[in-house]
Amino acid sequence: MINFDNAATTFPKPVSVRKAAAEAISIFGGNAGRGGHELAMRTSEALYSARETAAGFFGAEPENTVFTLNCTHALNMAIQGVMAEGGHLIISSMEHNSAARPAVSLAVKKQITLSVAEVFPDADRTAESFRRLIRSDTKAIVCTLASNVTGQLLPYRRIAELCREHGICFIADGSQVCGIYDVKLSDGINILCTSGHKGLYGITGTGLLITDGQYPITPIIQGGTGSGSLSLFQPHILPDALESGTPNIIGAVTVGAGIRFIRSYGMEKLRAHEEKLCSMFISELRNIDGITIYRDSSAEYAPIASFNADGFSSEKTAAVLAEKGFCLRAGYHCAALAHATLGTKGGTVRFAPSVFNTEAETEKLVCYVKILKNLLNS
Repeated sequence: MINFDNAATTFPKPVSVRKAAAEAISIFGGNAGRGGHELAMRTSEALYSARETAAGFFGAEPENTVFTLNCTHALNMAIQGVMAEGGHLIISSMEHNSAARPAVSLAVKKQITLSVAEVFPDADRTAESFRRLIRSDTKAIVCTLASNVTGQLLPYRRIAELCREHGICFIADGSQVCGIYDVKLSDGINILCTSGHKGLYGITGTGLLITDGQYPITPIIQGGTGSGSLSLFQPHILPDALESGTPNIIGAVTVGAGIRFIRSYGMEKLRAHEEKLCSMFISELRNIDGITIYRDSSAEYAPIASFNADGFSSEKTAAVLAEKGFCLRAGYHCAALAHATLGTKGGTVRFAPSVFNTEAETEKLVCYVKILKNLLNS
């Protein structure tokens, strides 16, 4: 089995991450922040260490670094929390459903007004698309840093500058870039949401919400935080305000281990490897008749590529390749807006390598794509 579906979840995990998970199960069995005994204290220290590692990686303060279940959880907290009192929200036309659905839900309930900024291959046109939609009551802009369908990089630093100029909260979805691009809050991001199980190499069930603290986030989940237990009101201090219930200690520890792996391997080296495999794949596909690749020469891309084989559904193409041992994502990738923007009514097949994939594996996949029509018709 060769996994080229790393944009969904990276697999395999680094050895250090697997060891961290095993150690966490064996040692960190207490409930962090809930008790003064040895087991609880040891677990609290492990959680704080992971929080400190994540904060340093993204240029944030540990107290403003919140562990979540995934990026969807983080985006829901950020969007619903910032827009709790209403106002105008702008999202991009390439957003994942984890941002689009909560935004649309709030708009349908008339709690907010919503605009969708069209994304173009040209960064200037995309930035202008956002600028034109800004109003006096615009409270926040939500923007994915790179499309999970095509890998297109959005001009997020320019969008961040627009937000600064107009006093607007910038909420960024970093799921497809965090871990392979050096994303920092200093890029102008007010709230960064990302997954822990993708580019950060943690286990599933992990995510992060990282804020600069400039914009208050009203909690959408309330409960036990280990602090202020005699009060029936949710604490205002971070991270407690947004971390109700027992946190995923094992998951947090693996995210910390994943970040340390990235640092030791080298982010630029890691990205260069993935980009090389992606370039190899695209270069070969361009020589195959009947293959459509969803890339534009005027846009910049993260190491992800979507394609289709003419005359066959994306699901059928991926299913045939799966029979040959390749894992690729087919369909709509939980991104209705992106596929509407691309005009891909039947979805696409997505190729997403990781640092653990090889040139030989990529070449093997290309060989099967070259004879794809024979396989599909057999």
